[in-house]
Amino acid sequence: MSAFLIRWAVTTVAVFAAVKLDIGIRCASTGALLGASLMLGIINAFVRPLLLLLSLPFIIVTMGLFIFVVNALLLQLVSVLLPGFTVDGFWSAFFGAIIIGIVSWLLSSFFRSSDGKIHAITHHPAMKKADARTLN
Repeated sequence: MSAFLIRWAVTTVAVFAAVKLDIGIRCASTGALLGASLMLGIINAFVRPLLLLLSLPFIIVTMGLFIFVVNALLLQLVSVLLPGFTVDGFWSAFFGAIIIGIVSWLLSSFFRSSDGKIHAITHHPAMKKADARTLN
C-alpha cells in the first residue's frame, strides 16, 4: 500500500510541475490535482499497455517517439474525464506528457528497487553481485 501512495505522490508532483510551467495545463483545485494524478496513474496502468500494443507498428517505425503521442492522448483523456483538470490542446498535452514523464522518472529513481520494495537508491545491502561464467 505504501508503494502505491509513493507512486501517487510522485505522479502528483509531476502533474503539479506541468501545471506550474504554464504550458496549457490547468487545475482548478488541489482535489482536481490529486484526482488527475490518480486517474492518470489508473489509465496508465490499464489503458496504456493496450494502446502501446495496438500502436506497436507506429512505435517501431518512429523508433519509439510515438509513445509521446500515446502519453499525450492519455493526458487529454484525463482532462476530458475530470472536470477540474483542463488541457488546452494536443501540443499542451504533448509537452505536458514529456514534463510529467521526466519529473516522474527523476523522482521515482530515488525509490526503485529490484525486489519490489521501496528503498532509497543510495545503498541497498541485500543486492548481490551476479555470479557469471566467462567463455574462453
